[in-house]
Amino acid sequence: MTALIEPTFADAMEAIEGAADLPATRRSHWVCSLRQIAAAMGKPLDIIPARWTAARFPIGRLHHARTGLNPKTLANHKSNARAALLWFGDERGVPSRGVPFTSDWQLLRQQLSDRWARSVLSSLMRYCSGQGVAPTAVDEAVIDNYMHYRARTTALASDAAARRAIARAWNACVEAVHGWPARRLVEPAVKPMAGPAWDTFPAGLRADVQAYLDRLQQVRRIPGGKRIRPCKVSTIRLRRAELVAFARMAVREGVAVASLTSLAALLNPVVVEKVIEAYWKADGAEPGTYTIDLGCRVVTIARETGCLDAAALERLIDIRAALEDHRQAGLTEKNLGVIRQVLTGTVWNEVLKLPAILMSEARSLREHAPVKAAIAAQIAVAIALLSAAPIRLGNLIRIRLDENLIKPGGSASPYWLVFPGYDVKNRVQLEFPLESETTALIDEYVHEFRSSLLRGSNDLWLFPGETAGPKDAKTFSGQITERIHKATGLRMTVHQFRHAAAAILLKHRPGEYELVRRLLGHRNIQTTTNFYCGLSTMQASKIFGDIVRQEMNFETEPS
Repeated sequence: MTALIEPTFADAMEAIEGAADLPATRRSHWVCSLRQIAAAMGKPLDIIPARWTAARFPIGRLHHARTGLNPKTLANHKSNARAALLWFGDERGVPSRGVPFTSDWQLLRQQLSDRWARSVLSSLMRYCSGQGVAPTAVDEAVIDNYMHYRARTTALASDAAARRAIARAWNACVEAVHGWPARRLVEPAVKPMAGPAWDTFPAGLRADVQAYLDRLQQVRRIPGGKRIRPCKVSTIRLRRAELVAFARMAVREGVAVASLTSLAALLNPVVVEKVIEAYWKADGAEPGTYTIDLGCRVVTIARETGCLDAAALERLIDIRAALEDHRQAGLTEKNLGVIRQVLTGTVWNEVLKLPAILMSEARSLREHAPVKAAIAAQIAVAIALLSAAPIRLGNLIRIRLDENLIKPGGSASPYWLVFPGYDVKNRVQLEFPLESETTALIDEYVHEFRSSLLRGSNDLWLFPGETAGPKDAKTFSGQITERIHKATGLRMTVHQFRHAAAAILLKHRPGEYELVRRLLGHRNIQTTTNFYCGLSTMQASKIFGDIVRQEMNFETEPS
């Protein structure tokens, strides 16, 4: 564990307990609050800086729903912690910005007139002051230790770019600041230019790439006969950037620009192997996701354009297969973090109860703030739908009354949420029968609140936007995420409802990936298992833990 070089919560508590000039009740409250805050942060007292400027952001992020405290109690603890740390700072002379500068570092810092250099180097100066490192002793080993400490104990960036900024600021001071140590620091290399400008490549290649991109904007059929809808503008922009970067990398790896006269020349297996090897080398021992996806991309482009013969295409397929062996299965750490919260404690129940709470809020606002009330009701319905029908954001915003949201049993029956295959990303038809409670929530929103958002139009969108059409996806997604976080402390995106649904289903039906596939509308069972195979480890560990507890209980029973 990295030891702090400045006072900690433990030091502050010791000082408070020994402060005879403080009333006993205040000492008790402050110590209690510091202990509660540390427990809520999940950190030992002796690794949390006793400096308000360092602690205020992590303390501010604490949410009552996840600490087991009611909102008022947590607010009181935060207030007490702030008062305690500010008192401690004044009492013990703790600088608001960290470890005080030693005299030699203070002298150098006073001569820094450049504000950028001052801000970049101040943290390093405080670290060296705390560690007793003189300015003349700073070398690469000191910087290594500082960057390690910085990464472990602060929220400051500690990557190559941060180190390069420090080295540049330091080296600039060697010439500009009187008395600055003469030793210069090594600046990590900047990533070199990716290659020649696109307009210097042969006209034939540029024309082929543009023709391919133009084709993506149209309804088309791939060689297997499947009908494909046009790509979004953002997708086409990304494809162009990938192809330009691919061509530039080929030139960097020794392929002559003049030889890349067409898309067929660019996707020649010999060229592709060189480019893939270069990306893989940059990734390290294992190819990154971008490199693996690039192997898939070149095969797809070659197939759709028909620019290669069968033998060349087969070689690209072999390259793709070799890369796929290195693809990491499962969810990202960020998504796993959400799933762990969903599967632990009461947070998921709080999410499920949120629509009713939001609808109650909407009713209270309806008379004096109808638009605000309608938005609250809108979010309530969205969360209720996502909890019962984990659909993608694109489908959520495009739900239409009487088309996607229907009552097949008549007006008194529950809703069904249905999407024909052509409206779904992977062309799999989706159908979700909804419960009566969700139906009642939707009906109340539609009849009592939705009209405030229509702005004179008669569109059938369940979630109408400010202009003609459905609500903006980014806006709606952000509103849903923020309301969930505000109420529960869980930061959950619309798409993460799909991961949560898979985790909950597998919790109750371990190993039944086919059920998950059908629920999420995956076309291929392999997609489902690739994403959620890691959840089996969670369930296996849970089952084993239950067995161990049963065995322990058995052993402790009287004979």
